[in-house]
Amino acid sequence: MADAVTPSRRGRRPAGQDTRAQVLAAAREEFVERGYDAASLRGVARRAGVDPGTVRHWFDDKKHLFTATLGLADVEPSALVRDVVAGPVESLGERLVREVLALWDSDYGATVRLVVPAVMADPGLRALMPQFLGAEILGPIVRRLGVSDAPLRTSLVASQMAGVLMTRYLVPVEPLASAAPDRVARLVGPNLQRYLTGDLG
Repeated sequence: MADAVTPSRRGRRPAGQDTRAQVLAAAREEFVERGYDAASLRGVARRAGVDPGTVRHWFDDKKHLFTATLGLADVEPSALVRDVVAGPVESLGERLVREVLALWDSDYGATVRLVVPAVMADPGLRALMPQFLGAEILGPIVRRLGVSDAPLRTSLVASQMAGVLMTRYLVPVEPLASAAPDRVARLVGPNLQRYLTGDLG
């Protein structure tokens, strides 16, 4: 006979740190097993044995829950996308570099050095990162341009930015590692601009 399923407790549980940690653990399982697109707040609530309202008490939506799972609770993907797409299309590449560097330079790269190795060491989270970037950050930016080959362009942009983050924060390569963000944006931006809007041959 199948094991009896214990029903989840109805109503909102006290929103303590233990409950938050329980939700984050359930979220990791949900994201890894179902993938970013298929995961849901309700699915996380079921795994954690809490009411969906308890999950929303801590996290407004799926993207906030995912960034918190990565240890990036202060990252706001929608704001990043909004700031990047605001302004002339011709300088989109530079704005993307500038916004990303502003995000990680705020603590001198400490978050990158903490989070990236942890994600890379976790096969489940590592597989989720491309899905998240495509769904919430780079994908929306490229789709708004209405260009062809959106998946290819998205992956090219991701490869360039990953290289910048690696050589600026994880394995510092001078003079890039200590260059002013605006200078890096001016130097790297044209490459991203070609990936975003240029002829890929």
